[in-house]
This record gives sequence, structure tokens and C-alpha cells, in this order.
Amino acid sequence: MRTDIPHTHLRRRRIGSALAATTALVLAGFGTAVHADATTSSKVTWAATPCATPKKTGELACNSLRVTGGTTAFQKARGITPKAADAATPSGYGPTELRSAYGLTSASANNGSGQTIAIVDAYNDPNAEADLAKYRSYYGLSACTTANGCFKKVSQTGSTTSLPTSDSGWAEEISLDLDMVSAIAPNAKILLVEATSATMANLGKSVNEAVTLGAKFVSNSYGGSESSSDTSYDSSYFNHPGVAITVSAGDADYGAEYPAASKYVTSVGGTALSTSSNSRGWTESVWKTSSTEGTGSGCSAYDAKPTWQTDTGCTKRMIADVSAVADPATGVSVYDSYGVTAGWYTFGGTSASSPIIAGVYALAGTPGSSTYPAQDPYKAAGTSALNDVTSGNNGSCTTSYFCTATSGYDGPTGWGTPEGLSAFTG
Repeated sequence: MRTDIPHTHLRRRRIGSALAATTALVLAGFGTAVHADATTSSKVTWAATPCATPKKTGELACNSLRVTGGTTAFQKARGITPKAADAATPSGYGPTELRSAYGLTSASANNGSGQTIAIVDAYNDPNAEADLAKYRSYYGLSACTTANGCFKKVSQTGSTTSLPTSDSGWAEEISLDLDMVSAIAPNAKILLVEATSATMANLGKSVNEAVTLGAKFVSNSYGGSESSSDTSYDSSYFNHPGVAITVSAGDADYGAEYPAASKYVTSVGGTALSTSSNSRGWTESVWKTSSTEGTGSGCSAYDAKPTWQTDTGCTKRMIADVSAVADPATGVSVYDSYGVTAGWYTFGGTSASSPIIAGVYALAGTPGSSTYPAQDPYKAAGTSALNDVTSGNNGSCTTSYFCTATSGYDGPTGWGTPEGLSAFTG
């Protein structure tokens, strides 16, 4: 018997929130809300990317938000004055900051060769490779192109020529995902698998295609409300021993999403990440903006609890397992050009945290062929291999740790954020 009931209609909430913004701006992908960022003591504005509102009934939503104004934590820390919406210069964290925050500076430089990280998204981004080249060149990362064998873009059937319809909203999501795996694991190859549409069936087939094509790490930055079909989706699309599959926990505050609730995946929550005078040099708290926006978490209504998950308040699958930066006010730098002014944007949402963690898994090495890498952080629970996030919440709940950070395991941030690779090695 479940002891706590999370919100279940997350996608409905998200659509309603978007429609509440100025109609013309929302349709253009620029519906803006104003957020007070306690970290930077400034106003940062952002909006859900267009793919965060499903195009059709039955489609899932991406979990990304794009900054539209104000001064981000990255800019504040460096005394940078241009507004975050100025596409001419980066206004979010880049590879150097992310590697520093998560103890990956050496590993990112030396590990990951020979690994393939797959990104699964919906629809086509015709500028994906060109935009990726801009990001990697700016930050001094090695070229990752079709020509040199590092980058490959395919449809859910594996075709390199018959690709889905192009979509500017999902193109923003794709740019975010490609840039984050590049920031963390620049020596790895990247496989972009584009689903025909954002239905679970097509996205799930894309996961299967990624694994068929040899990816041992697969990032998924989308989700939707749970349903009684989820356990069948588990067996059809996500039961891949020997493959680290990461999934965003969601951006609609407390409540369980699928496929983050799958017992076969690593569910990734979101934090606010800021510089600090402590020994780490960084501090994190649960990402929460409002009663309808923040990292997801919760007790699944349908998915069985994996054997390695031992919290006692939820008898089924608990979200999340680990976490990484997701707050747009402390967001990450991304280069994008399709459907927007070509240039630099700052993104947040758990769409950022999922590919970051996929990159960490790739740096840690190939998973054992019969193992489920989602269990790896649990082996390192409570150790210095993870930064325990102990402050903040993502809503109200009757079982405190479901929505409130605490010492040790909690729903919003799982066991914490990476501190090196030890927690992601089988």
C-alpha cells in the first residue's frame, strides 16, 4: 500500500501553466515568468521551451526551460553585465564550471574514448551538427562530426537520410542535450536518435535503436504522467542490462513522472548550483521555483521497487536516484540556431541534469553486461563519492523525504550529485 500519493497529472499542469502566460509569447516559445534568484539576488526570467507543451494528445514533454533575461549565477560570479538573453555571448555554466562542481576535471580530459553516448529526442534538428560544432569550438573541445566518426544522427529506425519532421522546440532540447554530454565527456562519441514523434512508443523505439547501434549510455530528457501501461513500457523499451539509461525526473515540482519511474533507469533530479567559499567551491540545494515548477520526485503508482532501493516510505519505485544542476537561474550555456536567433542561450530544467549524468557514467567506463547501472550510486550511498544535498524542497508531501532534502537519501535529489566517478562505476 502506498503511503503517499504524488501529483499524477503533471503534463496537464504544465499545459495549464503555459496557457496562463501571454498567448502570443507562448506560441512563439517566449512566454516569460519572473523568478527571484536568492543565489544571485537578481531577477532572472525564463520560459519553458516549446516542446515542454506537447504538440498532440498522447505526446510527452521535454523538460527544459530557456532563460530570457536577467543576470544568471554564472554572470554574477564573474561580474558580466550583458543580459542573459543576449545571444552574442554565453551566460551560463560551461564545461569548466560543470567539471569543477562535480569533481570531473581530470576524468573529462582523460576518460571516455571509445564510448558512445546516445541522446533520444523527438523530431529533427537540422542544425544539430553545426550547432554542436559551435559549442565545442568555443570551449576548446575536439571536433565531433559525422566526417570524423564522432557524431551520428539517425531516425528511430536507424536511417541517416529519412529523418523526422523538423521542429524548432525539440531542436532547442537537442542542442541542450548534445552540449551537456560534450561538456562532461568530450572524448566520447555521440549518437542522436530522433523519434518520429514524442509518443512513448516512438521514443521507446528510439531507445531500443540506440542500444542496437551500440550505445552503452542513453539519455532521455522527457516525461509525462504515469499510467497503468508503464510496466509494459519497462519491458518493451527500458530493460537493457549493461546500459546506463538516464531519465529526467521532470520540471513540474513534486510528483512522479514516467519514464523516470522505470525501475530500469537512473532517475535524475535537479538542483540549484552556486559557487561557495566551502572546500568544494560549490553548494547545491533542491531546485524549486514555484508550486508548479521545480524538480520532480515521488513514489510511483505503478512501477515496482528495484531491489537496490531500500527507502521504507515508498513500497514502489521512488524518484530520484541522483541529481545535477537544473535551476535556470544557475543554468548551463547552450548554442542553438534553429528557429531562434543563432547564438548562446542559458537553459535549465532536468533536461540538463539527465545528459550530465549520462556523461558521468560514460567517463566511469562500460557497465557490466548483466548489470543495471541505476544501482551503482546506491553502492556508494553516504560516501564522499556523492555530494549530499540537504537543503530545499519541491513541494508539500506527507512523507517528508519524498519532497524535502535531508541528510542521506531524499526524493528530489536522490543520493546527491557526482563527486568524481566512484558512484557511477559498477
